[in-house]
Order: sequence, then structure tokens, then C-alpha cells
Amino acid sequence: MLSRRNFFKILTASGIGTVAVPSYLQKIFAKVPADEKPATNVGKASKYPRTAVSMPGKFPGKVVHVYSEKCIQENKFDLKAIEEMVKSGMLNLTGLTDASEAWRFFVSPKDVVGLKVNPIGGALLSTSLEIVRAVIRQLEEAGIPKNNIVIWDRREFELFEAGFNKENFPHIKIAGTEQKDNKGSFYDADGKLYGERMIDKEWFYWADVEEKYDSETIPYMINEGKHSYFSKILTKQVDKVINIPILKNAGSSVTLCLKNLAYGSISNTSRLHKQLWAETCAEVCAFPPLRDKVVLNIVDGIKGCYNGGPGANPEFITEFKSVLLGTDPVAVDRIGYEIILKKRIEKKIQTEDSPKGRIFLELAQNLHLGVADLGKIELKKINLS
Repeated sequence: MLSRRNFFKILTASGIGTVAVPSYLQKIFAKVPADEKPATNVGKASKYPRTAVSMPGKFPGKVVHVYSEKCIQENKFDLKAIEEMVKSGMLNLTGLTDASEAWRFFVSPKDVVGLKVNPIGGALLSTSLEIVRAVIRQLEEAGIPKNNIVIWDRREFELFEAGFNKENFPHIKIAGTEQKDNKGSFYDADGKLYGERMIDKEWFYWADVEEKYDSETIPYMINEGKHSYFSKILTKQVDKVINIPILKNAGSSVTLCLKNLAYGSISNTSRLHKQLWAETCAEVCAFPPLRDKVVLNIVDGIKGCYNGGPGANPEFITEFKSVLLGTDPVAVDRIGYEIILKKRIEKKIQTEDSPKGRIFLELAQNLHLGVADLGKIELKKINLS
């Protein structure tokens, strides 16, 4: 059975149209009528009191879009230009005049800060090392010690493949829920998945749907059944989360802030794609481990894709030369959605907006996680070129 991860590797290496989508993946990505949706435990999320920083955060409905021609030239990232983009975005988001003060508006030197990246596209199309370096440098300047910063995602080995390692980020902790040892095994000496010790069974997303996994796919899922458990990285190790996804599509939809958080934070996700993709993106974010800890979203739109996502297909990778910032993940996703939609229409992949692509945003808005209505979003555009 071909794993989802290996399927994306084949797409990256071979190009679109050269590999047929396996039948089980066709089922996973199929659409299911709303009246057939399985029940979930999302109702329990609202029983936990919200905090002052709960989504949509301190600036609901506000998005800053920073553009710079200098940030990437001939596929080479310019760290200095990217640092300026992030700094400008922070100042324009907060309305402050000092960058360090802007960062301390969200995090303090006492916080353990988790940087949630997206490395699924490998070195070709993942959250760029440069934007993460820019964020870390500015956090340090704001007084956040390096040993209080954690770069994390669901799969530790994907982080390494994308360049998030000790060589590139000395003194920064790199962590993943799904882990391999130095022999490439997912299992410890007792035959237990390393990932099992990384999930928190006190926090879970329950959905009335399940899927059986074979020996090849279970390491990527950690557990079967109807429960998806939150990562201990999120629940136990970090105090605040800065979400740094990449600007890319997933069919006529997008996989930005909400998707990066939801699917990157829980186990046993394959069962959720077919019937609950949109619901999972929204509902998992409604639970306190994400809702109350994610204080900032910084979308890496320096380089992204408008088709073929969420895998990395060279044919559809483009330089958007943009960074999107906001505390409201729904509003940020909606602006990112519009950017990708415009590109898809320009390239004649779509002729018009497809409302199905925005269902997850409407669900998130209904859960009071942010603003999905484009007419109610305050968008500030900054051109540094």
C-alpha cells in the first residue's frame, strides 16, 4: 500500500499526469454529501472558557499582505529582504513602531514558542528556511532565548528532509510527533511506535469514522480507531504557537493556516480526509490546545503553488513574493485563498470561484475562530519593492 507521503514524493519526482492516483487515495479525497457527515466531538470544544488570546486573537479580521520583488530572484531567497517583510508586517499588524515591542505583544521571554512549519513538500516546496530564520532572529532581538524556541510539525523526519536540522538551526529544538530512530525504524526495542509516546490521550478529536492501517501506513498514523490525539509538543511542551504555513492549493481549496494546524497537530488523520476534510480543518482548531495557543500566523508566500498541491510539482510552483500576517487564521486563509484563486483563473485551471473550496472557512467562522466574509476583512497591503 502506497503511503500518502510516498505518493507525494512520486508526484514531486514524476510530474503531474505521469502517476495515476491510487484507488484508496481517490476514496480519501472524494466529496461526501453534508447530510452523510459522521458525528464529531466538536461540541465539547466550546465548553472550555476562551482566553484573551483565543482565536481569532488580538486582531480579528485583520490581515497584512507584504510584497517585495527583492525577496526571491532566480529561485534564490534574499534573507535580508525577507526579514524586512516580516518586520514590516509585524509593525503594520500591531500599529507599533518598534519591532521587538511588536513581537513581545504576542510572546514573552518566559514563553516556550513553537514555530509550526509545513515541510511536506521537502526542500522543493516547504516553509522556507529563510522565513523561519527571519522569525527566529527577530524573536531573539525581542528577548526570546533560542532554547525557548521549538520548530515542530507532525513528522520529525520530514522536518529534516526540508532542512530543519541542527546544522541549519543550532541551539533550536526540532521536534515531530512521528519519529524514526537513527536506523530508520519507527519502532523502539520493545516494538512500540516512538510516536505513541508523543501523543496526549487527554486531548483528542473524536469522529465517528475509522480506517484500518497496514504495517506500512500505521507508523504515519500512530493509532487506529475513532480518536485522533493531539501531540504532546502542542499540549505539554510549548506555551505559544506561531504558525508558519506555505501558500499553496489543495484542489480548488487551500492548505494554509487552518490545515497546517489541524492536520499537523493530531494523529490518525487518514480516516478524516474522505468525509471530514473541511470539518477537520476547522473543528480541530476549535479545541484549546490550538485555539488558545496560536497567537500569530505568518504565511510564507515567497514561493508557493497554485495547482498540484499539497504536494510539490515543479510545473505549478510560482513566486508569489508575498508574506501574509494576522492573528486571525480564517481571515488570513481567505486572503491566501483569493491570491491562489486569481492565479488559477489566470492559468485557466478554474474559470470562477468554487464555493466548495471555502467550506472549511465558513465552518471555522461558525466556530468563532475568525472572519471568513471577505467584505468584513481589513486588508492592508504593503509593497516594499
